[in-house]
Amino acid sequence: MSSGVVVLNSGSSSLKFALYRAAGGDPQRLLSGQIENIEQAPHLSMYESSGGVSERALSTHVDPGRTRAESLALLIDMLSERMGGEGLLAAGHRVVHGGASFREPVVVDRDVLALLGTFVPLAPLHQPHNLAAIRALLDAAPGMPQVACFDTAFHSTQPEVATLYALPPELRTRGVRRYGFHGLSYEYIASVLPDYLGKRANGKVVVAHLGNGCSLCALREGRSVGTSMGFTALEGLVMGTRPGSIDPGVVLYMLQEMSMGAPAVVDLLYHRCGLLGISEISHDIRELLATADPRAARAVDLFVYRAVAQIGALVAALEGLDALVFTAGIGVHAAVVRERICRGLAWLGLVFDADANARHGPCISGTDSTVSAWVIPTNEELMIARHTLRAVGVAGA
Repeated sequence: MSSGVVVLNSGSSSLKFALYRAAGGDPQRLLSGQIENIEQAPHLSMYESSGGVSERALSTHVDPGRTRAESLALLIDMLSERMGGEGLLAAGHRVVHGGASFREPVVVDRDVLALLGTFVPLAPLHQPHNLAAIRALLDAAPGMPQVACFDTAFHSTQPEVATLYALPPELRTRGVRRYGFHGLSYEYIASVLPDYLGKRANGKVVVAHLGNGCSLCALREGRSVGTSMGFTALEGLVMGTRPGSIDPGVVLYMLQEMSMGAPAVVDLLYHRCGLLGISEISHDIRELLATADPRAARAVDLFVYRAVAQIGALVAALEGLDALVFTAGIGVHAAVVRERICRGLAWLGLVFDADANARHGPCISGTDSTVSAWVIPTNEELMIARHTLRAVGVAGA
């Protein structure tokens, strides 16, 4: 019987993947990897959970219209062989935007795929590439069930007031509202919070997903009640190349006074702002922390300032705070950033433990702290594997 599930996260030029086996309890990861330069000269790197590493160039015709499908077909064959006689049961995809239509994972057919395509303007940096992998796999393995797992779905529990913009109703009927993102990451954190916080896991928690993309989520009883991202993945915190929240008048100024066209504004907001834009050095906070250039310091200062301010806003929405959780690349690895954010929140009664922070936690607050602070790695791949197995009816998933 088939027991393997492949998890896919597709970008513009790369495809990250992981192979899991349904193991009765939680899915067991067997390997992970990525295909780089997928549209031109695909190259595969694969890492066995046991520690083995393999790399190879994938032999495909250099045709952007076919290369992705051919690479996926080769990948599926390799992963099926890795599963031996068990084979592959299904594929699960990270899909950034499910709009208001999808509040939980869904098995994809052509009609679902067409509807997901209408959300491309809401997530132009990610949605087209997420859907490209689904289309390619429909060609490469037409009999394999595919499950779309949405970054927006976890936030469907928010109260209506948290989803509103102060705009006329005709815009809301067109889908202009706050959705929130990074939901798969927040869902995983919510699922493991009892292991760290015990009974306080059901209390008032803010999770800071800090990576190249950054956002915050306010949890109560493990459910999303507020988030920093909204209609698109541009709102909220300062990010690697995205500005976070800005006055809409800035966009009007660019359009009217600078005569920038809409494509140029889109390119600027998604690719040339954030840490990269203000520092003019790098989007990578590791590089900024390693240089003495004052522009780098200014970028990090703004990153921390906005994070502290917006955590405070979610604390107000929660009417208090029991715990603060850091996750994702910056959140898990950048001890300096965590320290500066925690010290900026000392007014909450958060007593920072510098030694524990230097060890990367998991608990980085003192025993006398009113608010506990934690470092918890996220695992979006595992959430997708769980959702995929449930969607195709595997018991116990």
